[in-house]
Amino acid sequence: MTRPPWARTLTEAVWFPAVLFLGFLFCFAPALHSPRPHHAHVVVAGRAAAHEVDAVLERAQPGGFDITAVGDAAAARRAVRDRTAVGGFAPGDRPVLFVAKANGASLEQALTTAFTQVTGGRSGQLAVRDVAPTVSEDRMGTTLVYFGIAWNVPGYILATTLLRAASFDRRRKLLAILGVSALFSLVGYAVGAGLGYLPHNPVTLLLAFLLTTAVATFGTGLAPFTRRFFPAVGMTLFIVLSIPTSGGAAPAAMLPPFFQYVHAVMPLANGVEALRSALYFGGAGTLGPVLVLCAWTAAGALLMGLDAWRHRHAARPDPAAEVQEPPVDDPSVEAPLPTALPVHRHHFGEPEPDLVGTVRDPHERPVPGALVTVLGPGGRQLVSTLTNARGAYAVTGLPEGHLSVVASVQGREPAVRRTLLGSGEVVRADFLLRDRHGAAPAGGCARD
Repeated sequence: MTRPPWARTLTEAVWFPAVLFLGFLFCFAPALHSPRPHHAHVVVAGRAAAHEVDAVLERAQPGGFDITAVGDAAAARRAVRDRTAVGGFAPGDRPVLFVAKANGASLEQALTTAFTQVTGGRSGQLAVRDVAPTVSEDRMGTTLVYFGIAWNVPGYILATTLLRAASFDRRRKLLAILGVSALFSLVGYAVGAGLGYLPHNPVTLLLAFLLTTAVATFGTGLAPFTRRFFPAVGMTLFIVLSIPTSGGAAPAAMLPPFFQYVHAVMPLANGVEALRSALYFGGAGTLGPVLVLCAWTAAGALLMGLDAWRHRHAARPDPAAEVQEPPVDDPSVEAPLPTALPVHRHHFGEPEPDLVGTVRDPHERPVPGALVTVLGPGGRQLVSTLTNARGAYAVTGLPEGHLSVVASVQGREPAVRRTLLGSGEVVRADFLLRDRHGAAPAGGCARD
């Protein structure tokens, strides 16, 4: 049974918002609808006291806390400062709970509530000590998450816009990623520190740079392999999965176990954890998140290299059997159309051509006013242009892949050439048009 045309059109229009709808539905609500501790690691001074605290908390909040014994109150405080535990408890006549506002006020409140129960329900008996206070403008301990989002999401958008940079090869794309990441980190740090939202610590510049670079590089490397599905894959990775697990609305220790695993590998979450460690915990725990960010960057660079190798070593397919995917179509980005260029030496800042060539007659004389048409996969016309007085033409904004180029002029036989256009390459296709009643060979030469 043949599907009606309107059904295919509707499917193509709806699939992307449907993916996002389901992603938001099954990620944001399950992760954040009821934040509470899940296996939050807390240390307790004294082995006997740790056993007693574990029994009380397991009855009150099953699976909420993992209790470990340490030697004394100083060791409990040190564990929180070193980020090996989210809380430390020292029992006694005046019990003390060590917390870190930098981990999030909601986690601090959950720990205070739980250990108030441990001390018999009398909050006056429990002294709460904040070992990692935040700046005065960050009372909830969540401002770093918002700056992390500001460095994370534009990294993904940068990857999508670079797909449209027809004149950029991979080296230029990497340079653009590095330059934009440096600019965003500098501006974000200047705004955050200037308004008092962030501590005055220049290490923020490096960590913000790593976060934006990781997302943009991985997105750029992933795009050629996911093609038209890249917007859905990218938004799922860098928005739908990343934001609810970032540690903002709910710190990692208060996420359900599945989302804690996601938190451990996402660039945004690791960027936020690296910033917290560097800015509020004296650098303790910074190395792990930084390595994760570097791994995302390395994976993106590896994908870009693999794509380059694939293009260099791809066998020429049979034109009759080839089926090409359409160019990536990101609904959040306006795609530049293939465009004819004036034929002259291009200067810095002007669009670079993707396809150039000349049209000549059998006597090697230029053919001005010849129509040159570029066809994409499936015979779809991408752009057409006329040759100038010297018989030359130039076109930019073409998608990568196999293209058909047709040259024609009134009174002469048309010529067709098929050529492979790679990323950042300038392909030349020259044509020789014979008279309709002449004996010159058709077609001419095309150098790919």
